[in-house]
Amino acid sequence: MIRVGFIVNPYAGLGGSVGLKGTDGCIKEAFARGAVPHAPEKAIRFLSSLSRNDFYFLTAGGEMGEAELTSLGILHECVYRSDLSESDPLLKTSATDTKHACNEMIRQGVHVIVFAGGDGTARDIFSCTRHNIPILGIPAGVKIYSGVFATTPIAAAQILSEWNLTSLGDGEVMDVNEEEYRNGVLDTHLFGFAKVPSSPVHCQSSKQISFGDESHERQEIARFIVEIMRDDTLYLLGAGTTTQAIADMLGISKTLLGIDAIYQKQVVGSDVNEQDILRLLKIYNKVKIIISPIGAQGFILGRGNQQISSTVLSNAGIDSLIVIATDEKMKRTQNLFIDTGDPDLNSKFGETILVVCGYRIGTRVRLNH
Repeated sequence: MIRVGFIVNPYAGLGGSVGLKGTDGCIKEAFARGAVPHAPEKAIRFLSSLSRNDFYFLTAGGEMGEAELTSLGILHECVYRSDLSESDPLLKTSATDTKHACNEMIRQGVHVIVFAGGDGTARDIFSCTRHNIPILGIPAGVKIYSGVFATTPIAAAQILSEWNLTSLGDGEVMDVNEEEYRNGVLDTHLFGFAKVPSSPVHCQSSKQISFGDESHERQEIARFIVEIMRDDTLYLLGAGTTTQAIADMLGISKTLLGIDAIYQKQVVGSDVNEQDILRLLKIYNKVKIIISPIGAQGFILGRGNQQISSTVLSNAGIDSLIVIATDEKMKRTQNLFIDTGDPDLNSKFGETILVVCGYRIGTRVRLNH
């Protein structure tokens, strides 16, 4: 029987939809803004999708894994329980709890650690496992730059179900300085390479940053987008340097790592969160959402732009999405992915999606969900 360490960071991704660009040090603020935890439901989706039953789970108490396993009647043993809630009812777990739980699971001889979280959780897990125990991430965070994550919770279940205990690859463990990130500065750090159950189909690549000059391509894309902008339409401009080129051409300021609302070529909402967007959708009848995929990973939705939630997309309509990317970026990005958190909504996007990659130039790319 395969012994699986199973850890859930119940607060992972909490700051995404409310525009905090991460959750480190901001759990209480995220709750105050109306954030709702999604990591536990993603963990349950993973567990529900396992196609084998020869796993024995070692987990941590409460929503760190025990509650999710219990809800599905899956055989498990709780090997660690946090006492943090005794001092602060709102905060039930911490990074220290993750590390203590992980170390106990390693001591009890697990074959693999599976965790639901983001890059911060991956970093905490890796600080315990190093290159000795393989790890596999269920994507639940705001920013997921590391290469130890499956593309979706269901893909994580497929990887574990197909794993033979011997096939292993290396995945980068990366994290972002969230304070700098909230100020619009992307400051990434490589912490090391973890062992990962090998499956090139279902594991994501780590984010890649281009050091080539793609400015001309971005300007051509921007020229086309500005040309087709209509005065009766609200435009939600996503994060990144390609969308920044559109703002530059319009002569307006742009939140580099956030989402801005543009109407009649003027900013009507800066660094908006999910609730801001939903309020704007009640004011403006027509909307277009312009976003660019993460380099190499290929995620259009579900990584770093959780403000564009399944609720937002259901209200705006999937036809509101305009995907832009330079031809050079697409050469480095083998697959495109959408993970709205709602499998039914994901499937409505179909098997391909149009990507604008130049002035009046588009290419249809295969889409995975």
